Amino acid sequence: MKTHPSERWATALGLAGALPFAVLSVSVWSPPWQAQAVPALLTYSALILSFLGGVRWGRALSGDRPQEYLWAVLPSLWAWGALQLPSLAGLLLLAVGFVALWWLDGPADRLSAPAWFRRLRSVLTALVLASHVIAVLALSAALPA
Repeated sequence: MKTHPSERWATALGLAGALPFAVLSVSVWSPPWQAQAVPALLTYSALILSFLGGVRWGRALSGDRPQEYLWAVLPSLWAWGALQLPSLAGLLLLAVGFVALWWLDGPADRLSAPAWFRRLRSVLTALVLASHVIAVLALSAALPA
């Protein structure tokens, strides 16, 4: 099956964008790196969740549904709220934000996006969630008994 150049570029760049999630979540398990990895993971997660809101904003520009602008702004506000919380709660809230936005985006045609976009979003969301779970488990293991 032949893929469109846009799909190849989006897939390559999307996977490259998932790499910091993987590196930082594994680094949370390393005591010497944990103090740097946790805030870096929180910040990167917030940035990417905000970026996904920007995707919705761009799609809203091409349609006639003003309510889409509200849904486009909410990920940034959600991410900012998560950054105000303790690390463990912030990571959990960001994970919920990624799942909620993935669910809200629904089928690719809801965003007037190509069919491959939903598949890519599903893979990337799964990678992001796995990274959050890894980091949450590390932080939970470090809590005093």
